[in-house]
Amino acid sequence: MKPIVAIVGRPNVGKSTLFNRLIGRRKAMVDDMPGVTRDRNYGEVTRFDIPFILIDTGGFEPETSDRLLQQMREQSQLAIEEADVILFVMDARDGLTPADRDVVEMLRRVDKPVFYVVNKVDGEKMEAAIGDFYMLGVDLLHPVSAEHNRGVSDLMDEVVAALPKRAAAADEESVTKIAVVGRPNVGKSSLVNRLLGYERVVANPTPGTTRDSIDTYFTCNRRRYMLIDTAGIRRKGKTVQKIEKYSVVDALRSIDRADVVLIVINAEEGVTEQDATIAGYVYEAGKGCIFVVNKWDTLSKDNSTIGMFVDKIRMSFKFLAFAPILFISAKSGQRLGKVIPEVDSVMEQYSRRISTSELNRAFSEAVTAHHAPLAHGRRVKFYFTTQVGTKPPTFVVFTNQPDGIHFSYERYLHNKLREAFGFSGTPLRLLFKGRERS
Repeated sequence: MKPIVAIVGRPNVGKSTLFNRLIGRRKAMVDDMPGVTRDRNYGEVTRFDIPFILIDTGGFEPETSDRLLQQMREQSQLAIEEADVILFVMDARDGLTPADRDVVEMLRRVDKPVFYVVNKVDGEKMEAAIGDFYMLGVDLLHPVSAEHNRGVSDLMDEVVAALPKRAAAADEESVTKIAVVGRPNVGKSSLVNRLLGYERVVANPTPGTTRDSIDTYFTCNRRRYMLIDTAGIRRKGKTVQKIEKYSVVDALRSIDRADVVLIVINAEEGVTEQDATIAGYVYEAGKGCIFVVNKWDTLSKDNSTIGMFVDKIRMSFKFLAFAPILFISAKSGQRLGKVIPEVDSVMEQYSRRISTSELNRAFSEAVTAHHAPLAHGRRVKFYFTTQVGTKPPTFVVFTNQPDGIHFSYERYLHNKLREAFGFSGTPLRLLFKGRERS
């Protein structure tokens, strides 16, 4: 599981600029208006020695009656609770504020590394002006300019050194790791309890009932499995809207460690935007996945109901068109016996290796049946294909124009590989590498 770093601070101190700087691309919206970042933003940082998940939060105002600022404070509090390392950002131009003092007092009670960052220090004159911040009584301040990349490298050297080093247990290699993720009140806890055969977690119709989550091992048909972070919901929230925002960080944790992800959807409510958010993280992480439509027994159905629901899922999650769909009732146990066999099937595909000769034969047949479009006025040639990894299956294709492959033709090649080798339940990765034939 990758460690988590949270960026917190008052509105408009440059948190999103620092976030963009660290992930290496402009993902968070940046604006001079305070409070632009209203929700937490997440990104995976892989540029340093230890990969980690970075959380950008909305502004933090300890004392405010403004509902927007209250919401941002709540998000920041949760990010602090979830993070392994905290970057508290202040603004050199504004100087030390009472709000900064209040936040520092709170952070003193946090038993995890906290880095006190003074942003917008664009030159030596500004660096000389940060003396007031030492009145906070902290041991070390980190003057940076996120916009101009000044001091950021030195800061990150220390941040990376403070990250926890997590090594996977050796015996987990033979265990299929299953993450159960989804919005509040879709039936994750009930599903977990049914899979385990006993009440491992509290199941309650009130959203956010589940507070803690622990890895749980079990055996089925002589195979070993582990359910990961199955709770995923924090009791902190007072409203469903607030809890739904908070579920994402737990979904990230679970997805990161899993082999196969069960994306649980509430049949009564249908597909929602939050479902799409979580599914997007599964896709980006390259995990095997299964859509599990729960509470199916509560719907009034006719001959077209299941077909319409499948169409809705396929339309909403085009990027996960390969994922199997199961319709179950965790409460009654309806069709629950299909879950583990489907997990086994997806896991087998997720770990599958194809011989180079078989791979190239199938690839050649695909290219012969449908040639790639011209790129830059030249014919695209494919020389050789090899599998370089599993979980997910990853293939390198050597070509004369690696940047000239149209996305529609890449999708065609994906589909042909799925047909040829039965990859119906796992993502595939195709990497195009340049090579001019000599």
